[in-house]
Amino acid sequence: MKRGKASLVAMAALAGALLWHSPAPAQAPAENAAPTADNAVMLTVFFKHDQSRPLGELNAQLERQGYYKAFPPAGVEVVSWYIMMGIGQVVTLRLPASRLREVNRIIENGAWGAYRTEFYPTYDYKAVGIAAHDKAQ
Repeated sequence: MKRGKASLVAMAALAGALLWHSPAPAQAPAENAAPTADNAVMLTVFFKHDQSRPLGELNAQLERQGYYKAFPPAGVEVVSWYIMMGIGQVVTLRLPASRLREVNRIIENGAWGAYRTEFYPTYDYKAVGIAAHDKAQ
């Protein structure tokens, strides 16, 4: 299994586990749903640009496909958005698990062709890591 597909499988399993263990029944994605401690997931996406084509051409394709208009969708928090030289863009989002499919579809429809994508479900470890460091001092 390719790395990108393995990442998608892991992401789907995480989303399924979050929804399965939710006390409320699964509902259709709410456009105005806000991420909370009990429903939020973080998703890091690597947008690897096609290095065989010039940047202007890639940006024109993204514009034609509606990427800039659709990504990121309203109500999805952008935790970080970096350029990784020689790779492309690395974006970490925080969103309710119920909106995972929506984000995936926006990327499929808007970014594919200009970018190859890899998805990594992530979580915020900063407070735990700092607390462990402080305790060790």
